[in-house]
Amino acid sequence: MSLNSEESIARRLEVLRMLKAKRRIALIKRKAKKPTFLRWLWWKFSKFENNLKWKKPRGKDNPVRLALKGYPPKASAGYGLPAEIKNMHPCGLKPVVIRCAKDLESLDPAKHVIYIASNVGLKKKLELIKVAKSKGFKIINAQGEGVYGS
Repeated sequence: MSLNSEESIARRLEVLRMLKAKRRIALIKRKAKKPTFLRWLWWKFSKFENNLKWKKPRGKDNPVRLALKGYPPKASAGYGLPAEIKNMHPCGLKPVVIRCAKDLESLDPAKHVIYIASNVGLKKKLELIKVAKSKGFKIINAQGEGVYGS
């Protein structure tokens, strides 16, 4: 085998490993469907109907707080995602906020996806996009044609 074919086989294996990892992440997220946690007695009082966010039940005899059978589930640590996929972007890469081109030096395009900080001006943002694209990073919050997938 020539050197080029060995390199191409190694590259294909790396791509296959990445795809397998992404599929595994998607499968874990699909399995980890959690119920919608709604405030206790939201159906009883009209003042809660427009404010359906979770509030921790604090009453002494509250059946949700006591996690009794037949009552809505209580939000708890057991409903969280596994640590290996927590805080990951849906594409399977870890999101990182950058403010300057120097921040890109320690990052790997195969592992990280980029958000440009909101307080960066337009001139510097365009420079950052150019540098990040040349290094092969995916930029999530940049506007324009084809920035994300490049």
